[in-house]
Amino acid sequence: MFLDINGILKLIPHRYPFLLVDAVEEMERLKRIVAIKNVSINESYFQGHFPGQPIMPGVLILESMAQTAALLMLHDIPDREKKLLYFAAVDNARFRRPVIPGDQLKLEVKVVNWRGPVCKFQGYAYVRGELAAEAEMICKMADRETTPAAATVTEPVEKAR
Repeated sequence: MFLDINGILKLIPHRYPFLLVDAVEEMERLKRIVAIKNVSINESYFQGHFPGQPIMPGVLILESMAQTAALLMLHDIPDREKKLLYFAAVDNARFRRPVIPGDQLKLEVKVVNWRGPVCKFQGYAYVRGELAAEAEMICKMADRETTPAAATVTEPVEKAR
């Protein structure tokens, strides 16, 4: 199975600048997925992490794994536009090598256990076949809360004294 960016945008709610998956190369329904993140010097976080020696923050590598997991989970959910996935836990995260501009992350996520709205994954991020990061993640699927227009604040808020 292959999903390009248009297919990805149909499945998960993330958008620029926080969409961290560019393509899906493989997917075994409800079991495993392999996705790609092209790491570009144009990413805004490289301005401050670190000037003169840009390195992709580890937390964003984990987020790209989580977004890959979301693609796997939401692919077969009929009402996916009404669902969100939340991190519940990250365990045993290990960062093995820096990820720098020009690298291509190959993200592999496997389902360890899936019961109801909770799923445990094992995620791996590779650069040129070398393990860059790995982690166990638990995500929970929940209904998206919608805020009706009538519930928005329209009256001025009184200033604190």
